[in-house]
Amino acid sequence: MAGKAFTTAKTPPAPRPQPDRSPGPHRRGVRGRLPALGRAGSLGLLLAFGAAMPALAQPVRLKDIADFEGVRDNQLVGYGLIVGLAGTGDRLRTSPFTRQSLVGMLERLGVNTRDNELRLETKNVAAVMVTANLPAFARPGSRIDIAVSALGDATNLQGGTLLVTPLLGADGEVYAVAQGAVATGAIAARGAGASVQRGVPTSARVASGAVVEREIPYTLAGRGVMRLSLRNPDFTTARRIAAAINRAAGPGTATASDPRTVSVVLNGREPVAFLSQIEQLRVEPDQVARIVIEEASGTIVMGANVRVSPVAIAQGNLTIRITETPQVSQPNAFSNGETVVTPRTNIEVDEQGDRRFGVFAPGVTLQELVRSLNALGIGPRDMIPILQSIKAAGALQAELELR
Repeated sequence: MAGKAFTTAKTPPAPRPQPDRSPGPHRRGVRGRLPALGRAGSLGLLLAFGAAMPALAQPVRLKDIADFEGVRDNQLVGYGLIVGLAGTGDRLRTSPFTRQSLVGMLERLGVNTRDNELRLETKNVAAVMVTANLPAFARPGSRIDIAVSALGDATNLQGGTLLVTPLLGADGEVYAVAQGAVATGAIAARGAGASVQRGVPTSARVASGAVVEREIPYTLAGRGVMRLSLRNPDFTTARRIAAAINRAAGPGTATASDPRTVSVVLNGREPVAFLSQIEQLRVEPDQVARIVIEEASGTIVMGANVRVSPVAIAQGNLTIRITETPQVSQPNAFSNGETVVTPRTNIEVDEQGDRRFGVFAPGVTLQELVRSLNALGIGPRDMIPILQSIKAAGALQAELELR
């Protein structure tokens, strides 16, 4: 063995796979889809893109689709005064609550204005409602954001300062105290002949404007069972969550009791560490086929599972446009004639005869539905009655929600 050399045979490397450059069906589908989306317009592009997303969607974290029962915010509300406004506050004659609050505040500070209450004519004060959300486990001394909204006829809260305002919970107890300079983020300017306004100047926010004075008692230690509450109730999603927890923590740890609730048994585990591991688990949520229509703004949102049965659609509008162009007939000089306004009316009728029938095959997907409707020249607002008609015909296999 000493005189023989030990060699190993080298296997030739496998040939690298070459990309398929033949015009296969997959490449033809991608190549033909892009121009169609470009012609569909912005709405068709967004909806068609949303329809293609479920194929590439990844499971989401459990903390993004469910909450632990009891770990939630609590709403706080209070009434206060904003001072320092540049003449844009409440008019005391038409806002008696502002006058009474101002007099009461001054009395608490040692200033008596009861005898001259009717003479108060300041426009630098505004009565406001203050709201805030008290997070779970907020301790005394921590700060929270607040929202301020005008209660009277104030026109602008910019530059004002909110005076000390207690914030009450549903039980009537004070849980936080708010105070600070408000910021509206709006622009409002008014002149003799025109005005400009951007945003809502009568609503404002104060970042970290309230100090927590009392906490809401809630403890995790000693609890044997924690319940998860799904934000979008669904039987399939609840079952998948329970299965994911049982795979990670052992059989029998989680049980789906209804479409919204999943019970998790702690079994003596340290709550914070165990729950932090659970909320990092990834689950693929299921969703109901639903179409949401906002008629006020003409917004349509469709889910990826929307399907349409065989149906034929034709859409056309009759547009009548009337244009008035008055003309002035001026008499010749020194003719003792009168100037007369002669009406000129132009009427145009557009029957949109270029619209055609569209036929949908069985099992049409969302992407095909949007592309076909856009090919018929149908805009977002025209889609609303069409979707309602398809639903009434029984061909739309989805829930139709109007808002």
